[in-house]
Amino acid sequence: MAPRNPIQNLEKCATGIHGLDEILKGGLPRGRPTLVCGGAGSGKTLMAMEFIVRGARDFGEPGAFMAFEESEEELAQNVASLGFDLKELTRRKLVAMDYVRIERSEIEETGEYDLEGLFVRLDSMISRTGAKRVAIDSLEALFSELPNEAILRAELRRLFRWLKGKGVTAVITGEQGRNTLTRHGLEEYISDCVIFLDHRVVNQVATRRLRVVKYRGSAHGTSEYPTMIDERGLSVLPISSLGLDYPVTSERVSSGVAELDRMLGGAGYYRGSSVMISGPAGTGKSSFSVAFVEGAFRRGERTLYLAFEEAPAQIVRNMASIGYDVGKWVRKGLMRFHAVRSTLYGLEQHLVSIHKLVQGFKPEVVVFDPITNMTSIGDRAEVQAMLTRVIDFLKIEGITTLFTSLTSGGSALEQSEAGVSSLMDTWLLLRNLEIDGDRRRLIYVLKSRGMAHSSQVRGFDLTEKGIKIAPAPSRPRPA
Repeated sequence: MAPRNPIQNLEKCATGIHGLDEILKGGLPRGRPTLVCGGAGSGKTLMAMEFIVRGARDFGEPGAFMAFEESEEELAQNVASLGFDLKELTRRKLVAMDYVRIERSEIEETGEYDLEGLFVRLDSMISRTGAKRVAIDSLEALFSELPNEAILRAELRRLFRWLKGKGVTAVITGEQGRNTLTRHGLEEYISDCVIFLDHRVVNQVATRRLRVVKYRGSAHGTSEYPTMIDERGLSVLPISSLGLDYPVTSERVSSGVAELDRMLGGAGYYRGSSVMISGPAGTGKSSFSVAFVEGAFRRGERTLYLAFEEAPAQIVRNMASIGYDVGKWVRKGLMRFHAVRSTLYGLEQHLVSIHKLVQGFKPEVVVFDPITNMTSIGDRAEVQAMLTRVIDFLKIEGITTLFTSLTSGGSALEQSEAGVSSLMDTWLLLRNLEIDGDRRRLIYVLKSRGMAHSSQVRGFDLTEKGIKIAPAPSRPRPA
């Protein structure tokens, strides 16, 4: 019996764009054209430019960038803030730039429109630099003055065939149409790979997302992925954490409160677990969070504190009143604050920002205070999806995370308004109780997976020397 021919995997060309290659299972199709489409301001030109620059700088693959809307000088200035020195790359002949201006009057005078001149200029850039990558920005500017639809379609096909014939990996940008991915409705059919960038505004909050519409000959991520443009360029957040395959350990870490550790089987939380502390306003949720950070500090561990209600200076001042010197931890480099209003940007950008902060600071502990503020920028299902990704990501990283959740007046205490209580490994409930005109704070462990824990409701006080939980009442011995 004759042996079967082995399956040939499609050769990939890594983009170097953070997160994108993971979604594309290695990169764009090598030697084939890829269409990047989307509305104005969605990041098409940036993606094309990053593909060229990162290829030349990080992968040793020279590139050629042909622009029809912005000059070489304008493009160089636009990407300089991202650390891309286009002039230096051009000087070293790693990148070739060309700005082509198309005049409608010239087409009207000749009555013809073909791409021979474009091919000559592209071929010159490819030969001059030995380019392996080509970017064309954009199709609309290239064909905007062409009234004949039949000629336009023929020239589009001709352009894609020419690029394939040259064996270069090409990125071509296109504007989104009214009811189609592109203006002409043809580009997406003749491209081997199509990436759609979306920049939408919901409830006055802007969000960016990316979707791989098609990829001939290769598996790829099919979801909508949160994206962000920052000082490092374009970054995409792959949703790769839904397999529930993160590692676990039996190691325990202190809660920072000795009596609470005893309520949790004598040793505190599991390392890498997710902990939620919920309760009404004024019950001490942030105080328990900072006590946990104190425990991490004693172990020499770093903490990332995500604050969505209070400024860092206010947290430092308030915690000093109960004996926690938060400022000292910041000065020693063991603690970093990220304090913003939840309404500053959308859920996706919060998610990408958290990934970026964790990967940059590499903390052992993260505090998210409070998760309920996220409900102001998304509905319950959207917030739950975002927080699920955060929880899974931090579990994969082995980070012990403490979330606080505000319970509004009139709601049941044993519920989470963000809808993530079932994802928590340990859940502590705080409440206020009025007795004889005095307010008493109470704490109890609603659940703590994988460990024996107290079922008692304990009183506690916030003192100048920290949190003091009342000891367990002694039970009379049976006669």
